[in-house]
Amino acid sequence: MTAKTSDSVVKTNSTQAEIGLVCALPMELSDFFGRCSKVKTYTGGKFTFRGGFYKETRIAMVESGMGSARAKRATAALLEAHQPRWIISTGFCGALDPQMQVGQIVVANEVVNLQDEPLRIDIGIAADPARGLYVGRTLTVDKMVRTKAEKQELAEKTGAIAVDMETYGIAQQCRELKTRFLAVRAVSDDLSSDLPKEILSLVGETGSVRFGAVVGALLKRPGSYKDMWQLREKALIAADRLANFLDGVILQLHASP
Repeated sequence: MTAKTSDSVVKTNSTQAEIGLVCALPMELSDFFGRCSKVKTYTGGKFTFRGGFYKETRIAMVESGMGSARAKRATAALLEAHQPRWIISTGFCGALDPQMQVGQIVVANEVVNLQDEPLRIDIGIAADPARGLYVGRTLTVDKMVRTKAEKQELAEKTGAIAVDMETYGIAQQCRELKTRFLAVRAVSDDLSSDLPKEILSLVGETGSVRFGAVVGALLKRPGSYKDMWQLREKALIAADRLANFLDGVILQLHASP
């Protein structure tokens, strides 16, 4: 079967997915998909899709690349191709709450950006900071937030506890198409330090690593190697914790009516 989307024609099989996942970068769900079976990868237009089974649950995922507009289009493509009952905006986020640590989980009960109306999300999950679970308002922005000062300013301005670049667009698309929605993310950078300035040039819009920029960064500042290695280690921690938490989420959604 082929399903037409606004960006292209996406090839898929005739079985609908029960749960759809939208993430910006492949490494965000690398641990989770390592736990899945019968995983198939295919491309459609500007997006990469993966489908498979998590235990008894058929899932489909789209890598949107970075940014709310891209994430909204990717969500539309995923919904049209697989018609999942649920969509989960997932991946990494930056902490805006100073108590949060790398690898801790954020579940949104409201999503905001800097222009539009807040979008409420009805969830039955209670916060448990002692166990690394935070529930609250999350913020979607159109550029990477690199410094502690920027994060503190955004937290004061919006009341959000975490920031990413995709969730609002995903939530908006789900609301327009009347699809049930959750936002579940893992903290990959906290408020303990600034991200290295090189990060702004290393990752492209689609989420691909610009290897020329990596080489250039190393030549200009050899110490950036240590910073990038630490970023990688934090990302690995976040991906592992996210996979662990998604395990319970997927099982609960599978059992829900």
